[in-house]
Amino acid sequence: MSRLLGRLLVLALLATGLSAAAPAGAREPVRTPAQAVAAMQPGWNLGNTFDATGADETSWGNPRVTRELLAGIRDQGFNSIRIPVTWGQHQAADHTIDPAYLARVQEVVGWALDEGFYVMINIHHDSWQWIATMPTDHDNVLARYNAIWTQVAAAFRDASPRLVLESVNEPQFSGSSGDAQNYALLAELNASFHRIVRASGGGNTTRLLVLPTLHTNADQGRLDALTAEFTALDDPHLIATVHYYGYWPFSVNVAGGYRFDATAQAELLGTFQRLRDSLISKGIPVILGEYGLLGFDRHTGTIEQGEKLKFFELFGHQARTSRVTTMLWDNGQHFDRTAGIWRDTELFGQIASSWRTRSGTAASDLLFVRRGAPVTARTITLNPNGTGFTHVRLGATTLRRGPDYQVSGDQLTLSAGLLSRLTKAEGYGVKASLSLRFSRGVPWRLDVVAYDSPVVSAATGTTAAYAVPTVFNGDRLATMTATYADGGNAGPHNWTPYKEFDRAFAPDYAAGTIKLTPEFFAEVTEAAPVTVTFVFWSGDTVTYRITRTGDSVTGTPA
Repeated sequence: MSRLLGRLLVLALLATGLSAAAPAGAREPVRTPAQAVAAMQPGWNLGNTFDATGADETSWGNPRVTRELLAGIRDQGFNSIRIPVTWGQHQAADHTIDPAYLARVQEVVGWALDEGFYVMINIHHDSWQWIATMPTDHDNVLARYNAIWTQVAAAFRDASPRLVLESVNEPQFSGSSGDAQNYALLAELNASFHRIVRASGGGNTTRLLVLPTLHTNADQGRLDALTAEFTALDDPHLIATVHYYGYWPFSVNVAGGYRFDATAQAELLGTFQRLRDSLISKGIPVILGEYGLLGFDRHTGTIEQGEKLKFFELFGHQARTSRVTTMLWDNGQHFDRTAGIWRDTELFGQIASSWRTRSGTAASDLLFVRRGAPVTARTITLNPNGTGFTHVRLGATTLRRGPDYQVSGDQLTLSAGLLSRLTKAEGYGVKASLSLRFSRGVPWRLDVVAYDSPVVSAATGTTAAYAVPTVFNGDRLATMTATYADGGNAGPHNWTPYKEFDRAFAPDYAAGTIKLTPEFFAEVTEAAPVTVTFVFWSGDTVTYRITRTGDSVTGTPA
């Protein structure tokens, strides 16, 4: 049925006063929980919307949800949508949920079901706002939690079986005696949620229910505790959920974790191995209710493009082969909800391709050629990932194996002649984008960059606004270290010399500066000179010395 005809049918049902949801549910095929979870792949999060803690769904900057937005997401290939909901600010003193707010959530859920989505709703930021106080305010927290699920379960008891309920997002507890108590409290919440929903009748007697680990974390102890809960509840219609944002230093670009290196890869592989061993092998379906990189909360440029593409390629492969359903966290930074387009089509292309197959990658997506130096052949390591390398393209032109490049095993060598032609135009920056082609998946873009060593200049300023004048000369900043004269680490995260990208420092290529943030200076000792080393993707480093005196800052090239 076409989308237009489907919508006309829904409108006709509404015009006659009939419910579209119940008949649709009756016509839907009966699926086991594992089959339903498989049908939910892939999924997307309507983040920073109903989970916003302000007055309404627009309070965190996203537009009001429309049918068209949901249709647009469905057209991107997503089969499920997670709609996080924060309820607390819409509860009266007696815990009654504002009827208008509940009706609005019902409206959007109904639209999503009409679009053919599986839909997941939950209790979201309430987890840290007030549920976290359960160790010291047990009875009040439990009563408030139970009141939410009693009302929500009643509101959705007759909804399509494609509606899935999640007990709580990222459960956490403050002031507890430790993990033993944390596990007990979470088990109590999950059991109460399970009892309330099942007792509400209708479709809720067999509705799929999603239970999280503590912190929605995939460490072994968290998984073991959740497995024990599944055994105790003895309900075949339960699903486990965890979240995954990668190895933390890589996920935010701190402590030298600016590459998707062996450590970051091992952390990802270990997570999926634990999911397979602890849950999937026992017949427990798993939904990764959120995934991404934590640095994306600021902007997707916190992690270099090629490094994050390699992360998402491997992540997607592991999820697919492990039979784990994934739900992309999108708070508005990925899909432009006004324009209806992806802000980074290359990133989404890699993610979407990983739902079906593997893609070849390479050690980097950047190849730097220094101005004024003899141009020589350059070799880059390929990561075929089970595919086969086929050829190289420049635009619509297929380059010649031999004169332009050679391949030996996983080593791709670009000839000096090719690189000379590509970089002969004056100036710095990307001179050509080569497309490395493999037997399947998406191509790998390799930018050939003409550059020279960056140059920094002396500057004065304040801790509130200090910027190092920088002539980048085509290079790009990877990370920064900060140390005192005695070798101690300066600035935030003083357990490492490597500072956090975009928190302690941030390049502004258009302005020709590297900003050092107030957050950085807040943890810099007054009158103690700090040696800052800027590390660039070409491999060049530039050293700079700064001193803070009160709110004033001076800096000079070292």
